[in-house]
Amino acid sequence: MDTRPFIDRARRLALPIALIVGLASCGGSGGGGGGGNGGGGGGTPPTPPPAASISDAGAAKLLTQATFGPTDAEIDAVKTQGYAAWINAQIALPSSSHQTYVENRLAQIRLTNPTANLSPNQFYESFWLYSATGQAQLRERMKLALSEIFVISLTDANIDVRGAASYYDMLGANAFGNYRTLLEQVSLHPMMGIYLTHLANQREDPATGRTPDENYAREVMQLMSLGVQELNPDGTVRRDAQGNPIPTYTPGDISNLAKVFTGFSYFHPTPTNQTFFGRNRDPDAFVRPMIVYPQYHSITAKTFLGVTIPAGTNDAAGDLRIALDTIFNNVNVPPFICRQLIQRLVTSNPSGGYVSRCANTFINNGSGVRGDLAAVVRSILLDSEARDINSANSATFGKIREPVIRMTNWMRAFGATSVSGNYLLNSTSGNTSLGQSALASPSVFNFFRPGYVPPNTRAGAQNLTVPEFQIVDEVTVAGYANTMQAAIGNGIGTGSDVRSAYAREVALANDANALADRMNRMLLYGQMSSTLRARIVESVNSVAVPAATGANQAAINTALLNRSRLAVYMTMVSPEYLVQR
Repeated sequence: MDTRPFIDRARRLALPIALIVGLASCGGSGGGGGGGNGGGGGGTPPTPPPAASISDAGAAKLLTQATFGPTDAEIDAVKTQGYAAWINAQIALPSSSHQTYVENRLAQIRLTNPTANLSPNQFYESFWLYSATGQAQLRERMKLALSEIFVISLTDANIDVRGAASYYDMLGANAFGNYRTLLEQVSLHPMMGIYLTHLANQREDPATGRTPDENYAREVMQLMSLGVQELNPDGTVRRDAQGNPIPTYTPGDISNLAKVFTGFSYFHPTPTNQTFFGRNRDPDAFVRPMIVYPQYHSITAKTFLGVTIPAGTNDAAGDLRIALDTIFNNVNVPPFICRQLIQRLVTSNPSGGYVSRCANTFINNGSGVRGDLAAVVRSILLDSEARDINSANSATFGKIREPVIRMTNWMRAFGATSVSGNYLLNSTSGNTSLGQSALASPSVFNFFRPGYVPPNTRAGAQNLTVPEFQIVDEVTVAGYANTMQAAIGNGIGTGSDVRSAYAREVALANDANALADRMNRMLLYGQMSSTLRARIVESVNSVAVPAATGANQAAINTALLNRSRLAVYMTMVSPEYLVQR
């Protein structure tokens, strides 16, 4: 099929790179307080509307925040069930298993190459497969969100692929559990132990000057629980009498907490000094929680965050319990974690009221339970700021869509399928591709920092955080546009493995306005501007459809397909799409 007309028109009509690069110059790129709920107070948001009153746009907006992209079936499900019931149904669905996928793929690959080993590509396959087709979409989306807070990365050559898949499964299993349990399972997973170097961490030795590795002790506080500055319940920074931010911890807290994370290493049914250092590893050492090796655990006093574990006892599990309980109960955790989850799902700059309401739910789920992540997610997605269909009118509400979510949005909205069944779309981390791959951030600080403020922009002038803009530049903008042009036109992955036939779009393509409506439904939840609509309609109409005769049906089909592809591409590279409002 000749796709050149689509490609030529895409290049001439639908590559507004200057506009995309300028996203941060408009206040809307920052996200923020919008929805009429600014301020620092808490309060209870309005009761969600009954299912009967939910519009297509309202349903699609929820799905944009809570899944890897709306589909026609899910829009109908939200309208039928209502927001709260749909969320509850999603929470009840079991998690997919990335570990099982990569193990099965290895067995499949070894049928033709008996000496083959897993590569990160097999994990990426599992990510695209379950993100695009998984039924438990809210859990899948939470896996990605949590992986950007509790970071490990396949860019570290020491990270085992099967172990990374197990780690991602662990995040999914705990996505709607309790934060305290999640924190413990993260701390004991061998991939986190390898990545932040507390696996095989040894007690201090005054004779040699050895001190425990402080890497994980620092990052579990800085990135995964407390942050570096004390926060008010609404997420704003607390300050002392001189107006200076108040640190949440000191170097002494780090060095003492590091002693807690000593004596943990690889699982083995019969542990020895050899297995502590990774020799004679058990086959499941990369996927089972680390175990205690008492001879390597520090027994000196440990004072951190206002708590002291006295010297003399050798109880690594007990010390860990005290440390994690102390972190879990710190007043910074609810606003710190809630703000980041709101950023990942809804808006970059939530109002103080939004953060406070979520934090209150973290503190007490209504039944006296602290850290209930299912209740936290409900609070985030059902909040009046998230559900306000008019938030697009706010100059500060919204967020830039993450690149991998744009790709899955395309797959889901337009029914893209994998020819092989394995979604052979490998790393998309290159800046000439998407600039992002799941579980492959360049450092422990994720692809972007939650507090990133883009310099020399209107958003920056308003001190609005735009985390995702940290991976946006002229190269990544062009890389995204070119990658999507290829994907939309011919498919993507090895042998163009993932592709769409655009069946529903082709059926509408004789009518440019109907095709624009389709884009509005699937990609912009009813928020398409008249300017973008006019541009799409004009461009689609410029693709002539031959008159119907018995001899030229193939040419008609090609024209309708190219019209569909052009409408999808123009929408997906528009600033209106790239900024999720």
